[in-house]
Amino acid sequence: QDGDLKFPLESVKKLKELMDGNRHMNPRMMVPMASYSPCQEKHLPEEFQPVCKREDAPMIFRRLSLAAEDDLCEICANAACAGCF
Repeated sequence: QDGDLKFPLESVKKLKELMDGNRHMNPRMMVPMASYSPCQEKHLPEEFQPVCKREDAPMIFRRLSLAAEDDLCEICANAACAGCF
């Protein structure tokens, strides 16, 4: 979840894979992660298409990618949840 937007965990994991894959490109060809948007990726899950129309899409994608980090609890990855750690 990012604000009022909600996405399935599996789709967010797929987004993270796409974004992590983009990091392994030639550093001279890369755009800064803050401005990177996976909207041009052909494997982007369909539920993210509405996000691509927003001006803040790169930030939303970055936050979602961070939420899918392996060390976070998959059941509850927010500060309001108790019992993850």
